[in-house]
Amino acid sequence: MNLVLFIHILSATAWIGGALLLFALGIFLRDKQAQSDVYDHLGPIYGYFESFWLVTLLVTGSYMFVHHGIGDVLLYAPESGLGQSMLHKLYAVGLITLFTVVHMAIAFKVHRSTRSTFQNILMRGSSLLIFVLNIVILWYAIGVRSLL
Repeated sequence: MNLVLFIHILSATAWIGGALLLFALGIFLRDKQAQSDVYDHLGPIYGYFESFWLVTLLVTGSYMFVHHGIGDVLLYAPESGLGQSMLHKLYAVGLITLFTVVHMAIAFKVHRSTRSTFQNILMRGSSLLIFVLNIVILWYAIGVRSLL
């Protein structure tokens, strides 16, 4: 079990660290051409890197969910602190997975081409939501771990 938790934490570190790096680049690189050059080169590599870590997070998280009997907690004591924390974390994980799929689908579709205004809004909006949800999930993960 310790190995699964270690892999889960390592995956979370890679996932959140990568997201923080790209989020910071989006904020601090003011030169639009430099920003475009960085994302053109880094984007596809980052997409595969982050997909691997997201799948690893989902697999290890699911394993720990079953191993710790969290399904029973959600079924028989959903109002408990653990039940509420886990439920909120699961909602956030579902949303972050959805936003990641949307973001990556658009990113791979328009790589090295011009995005429409709608695609641009979806890309930036999903990036911001992924960033915020990373922090939310981390918060609930700490809460869940302290309750186990």
